[in-house]
Amino acid sequence: MKALRRFLALSGSDMLFLAGCLATVATVRLGLTVLSYRRMRAWFQAPPVQGVAAAGELRRVAWAVRNAARLVPRASCLTQALAGQLILARRGKSSQVRIGVARDDKGRFVAHAWLVSEDRIVLGGGEEDIGGFTPLADLDWKKP
Repeated sequence: MKALRRFLALSGSDMLFLAGCLATVATVRLGLTVLSYRRMRAWFQAPPVQGVAAAGELRRVAWAVRNAARLVPRASCLTQALAGQLILARRGKSSQVRIGVARDDKGRFVAHAWLVSEDRIVLGGGEEDIGGFTPLADLDWKKP
């Protein structure tokens, strides 16, 4: 009930943006479940990226994706990063999904994905959260 009250307190444009982000996060989650990454990327249409998002736009996307992901079961870091990248790409803004690996306290292999724009972390934690990960790949919207 508290979440509904907070949602209803948003401006109309924020409500629409959050609802669109919820649809994107859910669609990306479904796509990752039933399709390969390449097929999923081909499925989504976005105009060619032409610029870099302003800090305020990046904060808004991060806010909306994080909040939408709370409502989508198993919306992992990869789901959130890809959804954020798709939202930015649809606005013509460039970003990269960075995938990294590390070992946890018990020596187990762990992976993490985060979204960056111009070396600024948009989604996936702060520098302290990803500092221990060795980046393996940057997924750019232009090339799947």
